[in-house]
Amino acid sequence: MPDAIAPTITFDDFLKVDIRVGTIVDAEDFPEARKPAYVLHIDFGPELGIKKTSAQVTAHYERDGLIGRQVAAVVNFPPRQIGPHMSEVLTLGFPDGGGEVVMLGVDHPVPNGGRMY
Repeated sequence: MPDAIAPTITFDDFLKVDIRVGTIVDAEDFPEARKPAYVLHIDFGPELGIKKTSAQVTAHYERDGLIGRQVAAVVNFPPRQIGPHMSEVLTLGFPDGGGEVVMLGVDHPVPNGGRMY
């Protein structure tokens, strides 16, 4: 069953969500997570630096294959404690037919830290 469509927002509401591109520079196993996950270290360029996040992407991605992949993330949520790790950004993705996460990325390399518009 598809998710319900969210209520209409204004363009100013959209601008409040800061979505940036970054490159995964490290990925660690996260055995303490309730669902299989990795801890990703994502480089968002000189202004934001490297941020950590927990990502439940183990169904489609091998840990070592994530290094160098560019992904999109919300960078202006407050940090959130996920088990023993502090998640600093929210990596974005879509569910596949079985509900597993497919990460949102770019199809051409772009500078780290670029803001989505």
